[in-house]
Amino acid sequence: MHTLDYITGGKDLLGSGKALILLHGRGGSAEDIISLADALPVKDFALFAPKAAAHSWYPYSFMAPIPQNEPWLTSALHVVKQLVTDINVRGITDENIYFAGFSQGACLTLEFVARNATRYGGVAAFTGGLIGDRLYTRHYSGDFANTPIFIGTSDPDPHVPVTRVHDTTALLNKMNANVTEKVYPGMGHTINADELSTAARVVFKPLPQT
Repeated sequence: MHTLDYITGGKDLLGSGKALILLHGRGGSAEDIISLADALPVKDFALFAPKAAAHSWYPYSFMAPIPQNEPWLTSALHVVKQLVTDINVRGITDENIYFAGFSQGACLTLEFVARNATRYGGVAAFTGGLIGDRLYTRHYSGDFANTPIFIGTSDPDPHVPVTRVHDTTALLNKMNANVTEKVYPGMGHTINADELSTAARVVFKPLPQT
């Protein structure tokens, strides 16, 4: 089971006014994922990277039936919720909280924001989709109020079927997210430069609303 343990970086939270939560993938680390911030325009953000127990947020594929990944999945979602609450308590509203994750961390990121939909600063999911053997729409409610979300993935990807990415995008759009989805043929299970530049543009430097 997970406990709230994380590393920090960037600006002091009270001085920054914006927070970025970064979620690492299976076998990854908080130290790995927090370095992703170096490639994004977030130098004025406070950075938070939670640590998964034994470097994994849940034991099986994100496409497995949800009960197979319990109680780890619920515990992982609770860790993210605790961290968001702690940031809120320190004066940062949800609309100034951003999320980014890779692979298993991207899946957890998307699952958390969909289960707790509101106006966030923005979300970048590098190779991920909503969790479960199918989409359990009863888990998702709320209104993203035009929150910018970027989802990038390879086709094919060894862990994330592109059909799940498409279905995730469609569901998030129905919840009033502003989703930018990009599929890269044969990219492999990684993050490429175009994903980073697209996320930078649409999530972290969103165009003014008209």
